[in-house]
Amino acid sequence: MHKHNNYVENLVSQIRDDYDHISTHLKISNSRRMVAEIDILARKGKSIDIYEVKCSYRITKAKKQLYKIRKILNKDRVSCYFYCGIGDRLIKV
Repeated sequence: MHKHNNYVENLVSQIRDDYDHISTHLKISNSRRMVAEIDILARKGKSIDIYEVKCSYRITKAKKQLYKIRKILNKDRVSCYFYCGIGDRLIKV
């Protein structure tokens, strides 16, 4: 988990100037359990960008998680990104 948090902080430092507000490690719960966790949620005006951070290149798992989060948020102006920490790669999903 420690390595993952380092990659999250690294990405936040790269994108910080592009947004009005950035939140990390947001947990989404219903009344019974935690449903999802957003690694990075960044806002600029009315636009929302969500970043899923993985230590290694696991884009299939990231896409599944991002789809789930986007469905929960039910927002039209949500863009999703996958960040691979070990390769320092950012991919729009």
